[in-house]
Amino acid sequence: MTAVDGVGTLAVDEVEALAAEGLRWLLGVARETGDGGLGWPARPSDGAVEPMLYDGTAGIVPVLLEARRHFGDDVYGDAALRAARSLVAAVDDCRDDSLYFGRTGMALVLRAVHRELGDSAAGAAAGRAMARVRSRFDGTRWGELFELMGGNAGIGLGALAAGDAGLAVLALEPYARTAEETAAGVRWAHRPGVESRLHHISHGTLGIVYGLAAVGGATGRTDLVELARAGAADVVARDEGGPDGFLVPHSDPQYVPDLIERYSYGWCHGPAGDAQVFRLLRDVLAEPGWQALADRCWHTVTHSGLPRRLRPSFWDNNARCCGTAGVLALACDRMAEQGDSPDFAQVLVTDLVARVTRDADGARWSNVEHRATPSTLEPRTGWGAGTAGIVRELLRFVRLSESGDPHYAFAWPDQPVVRRVTAQATDPILPAGTDVTS
Repeated sequence: MTAVDGVGTLAVDEVEALAAEGLRWLLGVARETGDGGLGWPARPSDGAVEPMLYDGTAGIVPVLLEARRHFGDDVYGDAALRAARSLVAAVDDCRDDSLYFGRTGMALVLRAVHRELGDSAAGAAAGRAMARVRSRFDGTRWGELFELMGGNAGIGLGALAAGDAGLAVLALEPYARTAEETAAGVRWAHRPGVESRLHHISHGTLGIVYGLAAVGGATGRTDLVELARAGAADVVARDEGGPDGFLVPHSDPQYVPDLIERYSYGWCHGPAGDAQVFRLLRDVLAEPGWQALADRCWHTVTHSGLPRRLRPSFWDNNARCCGTAGVLALACDRMAEQGDSPDFAQVLVTDLVARVTRDADGARWSNVEHRATPSTLEPRTGWGAGTAGIVRELLRFVRLSESGDPHYAFAWPDQPVVRRVTAQATDPILPAGTDVTS
């Protein structure tokens, strides 16, 4: 087994070949689940397959759909169909209803398999899953978590993507009566019994803001949109990176300070994710100040030192949620929307190539935990922390490098569609082949 390092600027076909090797590794570690199904454990050493979107089978299926569309190879479509069989069996037994950890995320993936591959069983299971989600709502929440990844905001986004605007509104309305007023706006507790208030997209205020703005904008609920504005105002007032940058602490008071650093830069708790929320607010509110905030986020990201590992724990993650691949997603959004130079995206891709492990089984990525021995962790499979999320962003980078379609085969509900940014407005960038006369 060898790790590649010291790589300079890469040819696009090399990046594409690396993504294909990552797909080969993923297919190689898949497990039979009965009745011809396929599933993935979060780590190859785990005893059981994991169905969830964040770190399991549901998060790998969109990458297979991406690969099928990108390479035109039905091998990936066949694997997606087999994976859908295991998800069909899992939706009824799942104990969680959320977007990233439960039934809502699985339903969205099954709908995508139905749409892309014509699998009616997947479509029926998706409908059954969302009906079950609706039935388990207690009038305020679905469980302990009350944010985007594990709670109402994510379920609302999932319902909206599934075409159930009524459920989406039901999921978001409780935030009006649970908001805590602050000097600048409002905020929310992400779970009961915790004093800390988190600020960013994954578990904090900005994730709720995203749900409120998306659902409110799509359904004409201006009250939800204005509540989103108030939540964003609270976070913006906490900025410590201005006037050129944007940097807000993880939480106040600091949540689990012995384990979590006060400042992060990725999608989950940093400006790479904050920028995605500001992009959505730009589109929903049609106000140029939100793009200015997204630009300030990007300034902070590109001047932070990442992807260099400047010190233990600073940048120990290659993946989509907390690491380099999540920043690459935003870099590619900016390339598509604003014609940004590809230079920083190339820096990110080159770093991913330098940190990959390649052998006869294919390619995969490890993350680092500096407090553990050994510090290099076992490679993970999924979207949030593993190889699937990295492969997805590498394939999109390849397409953009060749002036191809910036859209994904499966649109994650918390990443805004790319739009061309002009002085007056933001116009949608339509997928290749779209009929604009209808």
